[in-house]
This record gives sequence, C-alpha cells and structure tokens, in this order.
Amino acid sequence: MTLYEQIREDMKSAMKSGEKDRLETLRFILSSLNAAQKEKEMKEAGAVLVDTETISVLQKEAKKRKESIELFKQGNRDDLVIKEGAGLAIIQTYLPEELSREAIAKVVDETIAKGFTDFSSLMRESMKALAGRADGKIVGEIIKEKIAQ
Repeated sequence: MTLYEQIREDMKSAMKSGEKDRLETLRFILSSLNAAQKEKEMKEAGAVLVDTETISVLQKEAKKRKESIELFKQGNRDDLVIKEGAGLAIIQTYLPEELSREAIAKVVDETIAKGFTDFSSLMRESMKALAGRADGKIVGEIIKEKIAQ
C-alpha cells in the first residue's frame, strides 16, 4: 500500500470514528495530494504519485504549518497555535523521521569529500542524499558553517 493510499484509508477511519480534527487535516492533505496527482497526470497519462512525491507534498504542508505556528505565536493567537500544532503532528506521522544535526553534518562532510566545494552544489548533493529526512534550512546552516571553516 502506498503512502497516498494509507492516508486515504486513515481519512476513512477518522470519518467513521468521528475524529474531526484528524479528518480535517487529512482532507487538507489529500486536497494537496490530489492536486499533485492531477498535475502529474497532465504530464503523463495514467501516472500515479509515488511515495517520494507524496512525502515531498507532505513536507511542504508541514512547512506551511510551521510557518503558520510562528506567525500565530507573534500574533498571540494561542488557540490557532494549538490547532496548527495538532495538524502538524498528524502530518509528521506520515513523514520519515528527521535526522539529527550530527547525522546531517556527516552527510555534508561526505559530500565535501566527493569534491563538491561551493554552496549550491553542496546543497543540491546533500539534499539528494538526505532525501526528505532533513530540513533544508538546517542543511544550509551546516553547509555555511563547514564552508566558513
């Protein structure tokens, strides 16, 4: 079962069990996934989202939630911070576990050892190796630290 199908099944079970917050979040996620699916079908008829594409969409949704939480904190909207935090927690259950700074630094060191020296090539190659298990902002910070040394 693909991740996309798992999310659809989880939405059905949330409907049956009456979990309104979970259902709302899963519907929102599925809306984004369906849009990505339609976009892919337009390029190639009969194409289906693979797990890596689904994870990419989920990461974008998680990032939006994190940004919203920061803005709501600045606006002293604790009720919305809690709501967005709950939605983020649901999204994160479908994402692979993020790596620690040390593990990310190790991947960056390996990329540097392969001969990549400028920021853009290091970032591109490191993100390929990390494949959705690290936040790009953190990877960028680590690369800047390594280049400055």
